Amino acid sequence: MAAITGVWTLDDRLDGPVKELEFEVPPGTAAVTVRLSYDRSAGVLDLGCEGPGGFRGWSGGARSEYTIAPTWATPGYLPGEPEPGVWKVVLGLYRVPLAGLPYEVRVIRHRRAPAVPRRHPSRCVRTPRSPHRQPAAVRRGLPGVGGMRWLAGDLHAHTTHSDGSLDVYELACVAADRGLDYLAVTDHNTVSHHAELPAASALAGILLVPGQEVTTDLGHANAFGRIGWVDFRRPPDEWADRVREGGGVLSVNHPVAGDCAWRHPMTGRPRVAELWHWSWWDRTWGAPLAWGRAWADDVVPVGGGDYHSPEEGHPPGDPTTWVLAETTGGRGPEAADAVVAAVAEGRTAVSASPDGPLLLRHGDEFLAVDADGLVLWGPDNRTVVRGDRVRLPARPGLHRLETPANQVMALCG
Repeated sequence: MAAITGVWTLDDRLDGPVKELEFEVPPGTAAVTVRLSYDRSAGVLDLGCEGPGGFRGWSGGARSEYTIAPTWATPGYLPGEPEPGVWKVVLGLYRVPLAGLPYEVRVIRHRRAPAVPRRHPSRCVRTPRSPHRQPAAVRRGLPGVGGMRWLAGDLHAHTTHSDGSLDVYELACVAADRGLDYLAVTDHNTVSHHAELPAASALAGILLVPGQEVTTDLGHANAFGRIGWVDFRRPPDEWADRVREGGGVLSVNHPVAGDCAWRHPMTGRPRVAELWHWSWWDRTWGAPLAWGRAWADDVVPVGGGDYHSPEEGHPPGDPTTWVLAETTGGRGPEAADAVVAAVAEGRTAVSASPDGPLLLRHGDEFLAVDADGLVLWGPDNRTVVRGDRVRLPARPGLHRLETPANQVMALCG
């Protein structure tokens, strides 16, 4: 066992919030365990790992220890043979006090791989579940468009692979019970959860979309699609290039939400933005919409429940992002690709919940569902909706449904 000790200072954090501590892994090492110790009442350090062959995982501030073995790894990390050579403990200096933050990192090189922990997801026995509800479009009587159909889902959720309390299967079941058709799983700075998505999707009866939340001090962004890992240590313009080259979509997350607000400069601004985050609890407050109009003339609105645990009190689908997707109803990789493509092409709408008032764009018409008495607002459009299923002329730009007291109830790009 080797120990690395030191004190991180506020100057260290300002110099660059991500630091690396090197250690050697000799040939014949069967597994590696890293343990981080510091005074959590004084500051916050994020934890990750990089091997000679590339990035091996991230758990942020959610864990103080990880193990990487040939056939299993701590959630958030990628299993595989520990390659001999120089490894790095990756540390994020998220919060460091003026007095400094002492730390200790202990590295254990195992000659024999440890047994899989009893509560590791790979040891859990899962049983298939019967679908509880009809697809959302069928349940709400929504027409298709040109062979495409509307799917209800959530584009922002977390599991035990980062700072969520549920594993992938448990999260999928919660989303399915909510009546969602799809869910994007977007753990922080890792793709270790992607390997579990196909099985959990089939067992829980919901389409799971691969995602990752690229997370930094200056803002977060969701990267959707089968694109591999995106390096959060690089500038955001490089995230966008990486995602675009991989055929995915980058979305700016909760741009005006507390200390996670978006403060990164970007040369090329992505169109997709999570204008409706669950924390937009007072929807008479217009900051998210004002930010969206300033960000891009053709901004594509999406919503994010940012689900972490049942104790938070807001389930997946609060808010719900609807996508008009070219899908046959399957739950394989092609169906997930169809959701990503719909977001990329701007075929989205957002409602407060799966069954809340809804505004959809169908060609040159809007379809307002369960919106009687609400007001349709757009750049050059103000109309009172009269009736529970009403078609109205559609005009370009971001539109919304509001109550007479100016509470936003639905968005449509």
